[in-house]
Amino acid sequence: MQKMKNLAYIVVMLLVLTSCGEYQKVLNKGTVEDQYKMAVKMYEAQKYGKALRLFEKIVPSYRGKPQMERIQFMIAQSNFNEKNYSLAGYYFNRFTGNYPKSSKQEEAAFLSALSYYKAAPSFSLDPTDTNKALESFQKFIDAYPDSDKQEEANKYYTELRSKLEKKYFEIAKTYYRTADYDSRNYKAAIVAFDNLLEDYLGTKYKEEALYYRLKAAHDFAMKSTQRRKAERIKEAVKAYDKLKRNFPESKFMEESNEMLATLNKEQEQLVKG
Repeated sequence: MQKMKNLAYIVVMLLVLTSCGEYQKVLNKGTVEDQYKMAVKMYEAQKYGKALRLFEKIVPSYRGKPQMERIQFMIAQSNFNEKNYSLAGYYFNRFTGNYPKSSKQEEAAFLSALSYYKAAPSFSLDPTDTNKALESFQKFIDAYPDSDKQEEANKYYTELRSKLEKKYFEIAKTYYRTADYDSRNYKAAIVAFDNLLEDYLGTKYKEEALYYRLKAAHDFAMKSTQRRKAERIKEAVKAYDKLKRNFPESKFMEESNEMLATLNKEQEQLVKG
């Protein structure tokens, strides 16, 4: 029994070595046609890294030829399966542009968006891939309203919007929290909260964003020079009015009323001169 196991192991190893030897031979010295056939063979065997090395070599020879449509899709799919998600998104997107009448157009459009979704980092990092994913999912949703992927695409789109919404809310709060060290950040915080509220209507962070926007405007006014103080107090009072109008029962109203009282007192002193 042990001898049979050893023999089977040897046979398998010989097949592997033969296969590896054949692959290397075709990769290094094969004709373009042989490399194409081997690339497809590796792709179908789910050896995507090896397939990509061959595709890389043959692409220049197949540009403009009928095989290029299949090659470009396999390159995109291979990168996706190798978890090279940013590259996969790029290649799937190129495929949709180059082959608008392809039977794989819808699949490629969805996979382009999904690739960027998988490439997107946590909300606190660079949002480049997140923005690409949002744009791609929106294009897919608009282009294929009857697709069986609609529900999934909408789910991912909503999740990504939420991710960016949180990111921009945290950025705005960071500006406010660091304003003690750099007073310019008060203005940056005010602008950032205004942008959040404008870009994400109905945001779940609206109450807190209005509260922090008031705090930033209040602190900015109180630390301003006499020449700019009256103008900035007026803006801070507007921020208070907006919070109260939108959330009259806000959990932040007690503190907000205290800020308003401080602003009014400071305004009275300015008037007295």
